Amino acid sequence: MIKASYKRHLLEFKRPSGTSRGVLTQKETWYLILEDGDQIGYGECGLLRGLSVDDLPNYEEKLIWVCEHIDLGLERLYGELYDFPSIQFGLEQAFRSLESEDPMLLFPSPFTRGERQIPINGLVWMGDREFMRTQIIEKLDQGFDCIKMKIGAIDFKTELELLGFIRKEFSASQIEIRVDANGAFTAEEALTKLQALAALDLHSIEQPIKAAQWQEMAKLCETTPLPIALDEELIGTYDVTKKQEMLLTINPQYIILKPSLIGGFKGAQEWIDLATKNEIGWWVTSALESNIGLNAIAQWTFGLGNAMPQGLGTGSLYTNNIESPLWVQSGVLGYDPIQHWKLTLLD
Repeated sequence: MIKASYKRHLLEFKRPSGTSRGVLTQKETWYLILEDGDQIGYGECGLLRGLSVDDLPNYEEKLIWVCEHIDLGLERLYGELYDFPSIQFGLEQAFRSLESEDPMLLFPSPFTRGERQIPINGLVWMGDREFMRTQIIEKLDQGFDCIKMKIGAIDFKTELELLGFIRKEFSASQIEIRVDANGAFTAEEALTKLQALAALDLHSIEQPIKAAQWQEMAKLCETTPLPIALDEELIGTYDVTKKQEMLLTINPQYIILKPSLIGGFKGAQEWIDLATKNEIGWWVTSALESNIGLNAIAQWTFGLGNAMPQGLGTGSLYTNNIESPLWVQSGVLGYDPIQHWKLTLLD
């Protein structure tokens, strides 16, 4: 008989982290804990306030309902939770963890054996010019050869100067630069700004305009001089037919998969299958989960065999993260099988 419980945890950022939607100092997350005799399973419901489609007043009530009905099993519960993709993902993790010999080894592989690593991008948060410049230098010094810079919060000219600072020192073959606008541009100004960014030989831009403007985004993807990756656009689209319709309408160059926001492994795999069918590129990004969720995403992502740098470098953002064997060095995410998890926060 499986017993289920949950626990809320407030992650504290080491330093305020800026996006076009504001500055983050804390991140709320919820852990699902399953017990069956001596077996235990952990999953993280990575809710992002203000962005997750399941940022709803009854979120905790839904977790209570899940725990009370855990005997329904993963498949039936998943089907009842389409409006709560982060809980779907937490359940997928928790059931897989419960069934595993080691609850933290969801997908054993050369990654979890410490033999292989995952290339990742270094993330530069929004802030004033000096703060962003300092982060850029830090990421370069840390050995990243792919940097992702959030843009759209300070004036565009300054952002171009900061990107130019990297490009002046490093060619596109040395340092890959991705930018993430989080929907900050208007549809009217977007193409002009994309042309200015493309002159800096960037890899791609995430979500240049706000989501749910399919026709405007389609025009941009058709005429852009800079590859466009859809991010927020995927959130809230559950039906496979609707997913296919969106990809065919917009025809982006890339899509970005955040399992906590799009229905976990199952939801993300549906997007991957459709993208592959339509010759659209993709990569995986964490959504500010703690190391519990990041561990699950990283292990799953390794098994997908995508050689592009992934967006999985968020484990060191917090002062009170769960201590884990995950490590980041020289632009890769690795797993040290000799190190142990410290799960006291979940007791």
